Amino acid sequence: QVQLVESGGGLVQAGGSLKLSCAASGNIVRINAMGWYRQAPGKQRDVVATITSRGSTNYADTVKGRFTISRDNAKNTVYLQMDSLKPEDTAVYYCNAEIVGRGVYYARYYWGQGTQVTVSS
Repeated sequence: QVQLVESGGGLVQAGGSLKLSCAASGNIVRINAMGWYRQAPGKQRDVVATITSRGSTNYADTVKGRFTISRDNAKNTVYLQMDSLKPEDTAVYYCNAEIVGRGVYYARYYWGQGTQVTVSS
C-alpha cells in the first residue's frame, strides 16, 4: 500500500527557517509530479510548490523567492525548504504525489497526513 509520511513541521519565529520532508513508500512503480499544499483554518487548500519527475518547479507567488522545493528520486522523497518565514505562512502543510503503483495502469494521487507549521511574530 502506498503511503506518504511527512516530517519537519513545528513552531518558528518570523524570519526563521524550516525544512519539511515527505517520503513515499509501498508498491511504487514510478512517481510523477510531487508537490506541497497548505491549508489554514477555515480556508481551502492551496498549492505552495510543485516539482516534476525531471526537476522542473513551480511556486505560488506568495512563497516565490523564499521557499525551495526539491526531490530525491532514489529515496522517493520530496522536500520543502522554507526561509524568511512569515506569520501568514502558518498552516497545515500537505505533501502530494502522483504515483503509479504496482499492477495499476495509470497514476493516482496520494496525500500525506499533514504537518503543522506555525510562525510567530
